[in-house]
Amino acid sequence: DNAYDPDVNASQLWIDKTIFNNKICLTFVDNGNGMDPEKLLRMLSFGFCEKVAVSGHKPIGQYGNGFKSGSMRLGRDALVFTRNLNSMSVGMLSQSYLEAVREETVLVPIVTWKLPQKTRSANQGSLNNLRAILKYSIFRKESSLLEELGTLEMLKTGTKIIIYNLKRGNDGKLELDFESDSADIRNPESHEFDYSSINRPLSQYSPEYRRSLREYCSILYLKPRMKIILRGKKVQTKLISKSLSRTETDIYRPTWLVSFFKITIHPKPILLTFGFSPNKNEFDSENYGVLMYHRNRLIKAYEKVGYQRQANELGVGVVGVVEVDFLDPIHNKQDFKRTDRYNTFMTSLGTKLNDYWNEKCGGSSSVKIQSVSSATGTLFPSVAPEPDWLWVQCDNCLKWRRLPTGIGFRDLPEKWYCHMNPDASHNRCDVEEEPEDEDEALRRPSYEKTFKKAQEIQRKRKQIEE
Repeated sequence: DNAYDPDVNASQLWIDKTIFNNKICLTFVDNGNGMDPEKLLRMLSFGFCEKVAVSGHKPIGQYGNGFKSGSMRLGRDALVFTRNLNSMSVGMLSQSYLEAVREETVLVPIVTWKLPQKTRSANQGSLNNLRAILKYSIFRKESSLLEELGTLEMLKTGTKIIIYNLKRGNDGKLELDFESDSADIRNPESHEFDYSSINRPLSQYSPEYRRSLREYCSILYLKPRMKIILRGKKVQTKLISKSLSRTETDIYRPTWLVSFFKITIHPKPILLTFGFSPNKNEFDSENYGVLMYHRNRLIKAYEKVGYQRQANELGVGVVGVVEVDFLDPIHNKQDFKRTDRYNTFMTSLGTKLNDYWNEKCGGSSSVKIQSVSSATGTLFPSVAPEPDWLWVQCDNCLKWRRLPTGIGFRDLPEKWYCHMNPDASHNRCDVEEEPEDEDEALRRPSYEKTFKKAQEIQRKRKQIEE
């Protein structure tokens, strides 16, 4: 999230497993703007957040605790190497260090070298911080720290995070699985049950995005603008709202929206996108429901709403996508605060998903051709085998391009560039993306709800007869 935010503005992020001094480490490297010592201190300290929007690009972070809580969940200790145009610094956030010095307050040693001379301050504070880092981190020499900072020199500016003393389970094994897939980082199988669903059978299957970092990164952003390279292989990010079949849009227009958005956000209705997830197979059989984003970042994935919470096949296979900047994420960005606005929105969201299902499937759970997931036994309605449109991201400019019909995803090379686009009007990196008629989409649903109207007519007739 820090790499994506406008103050960093990274276009590439590398995630990998590395070994330093016989310790398995998790590393994150971005090619963003880097940080000066003051910004690094704020990053390593709790509760500081001064991020603002830049050219319409809203920051994801808002509490100032994301890096601290996230890194300490993965490992006990972290080193942050960063380089901007004027300086390069290293800072340490370490539970091991605080326990060793028996310090109750959080100490974050930081050492800075001025550029281009690479000179370090000789004052006592700087020397004490350097000694602390060399004594309690995985690096024992100043030259080793400078060597790591040197890896950022080829990027000109950027940040490298090394998390070590990674968490282990009760069996002594690492919580993160680096061995099952050399191009991925996986979580051990875990199950989360939703007891609020009505009589929904408990599944002993976890969706792939919960087990695979690669799959999670592929849907992490509503409109991906950053290239993510995981263990040396690029993540194929998805423009999820435009990767569905039988796609339709609807709108959510709450009564309190105008007053809430008067100062902070534009007073527009909220766009909802519904469709069926194409290319289902046994590995993604739970990948249906609503993906809820906040400031472009995924908060809740495949949340079951409406029919999907019932003990039948109604709503199975339908995917919804919505950006809900008017809701408040909790501090770890894995859920939203349960406010009245949240509850009202979720109820309306369920109703609108039901409307979509009724229109596309006639309100029935029986579809002509069906498939069964061998992983969960879930019955899926068969829909179009391909998405309505195929969108692909240029590996150079990171713009998204819509390809003409007749081209399949399997026809694309691993690295795709604008000049490969058969559409001559959008085959150069200096050409803007195709405009979206958002104003028209926000006026009314893209489809007529004939099933709902027919139900209403039947209800009125019944009332007259009675």
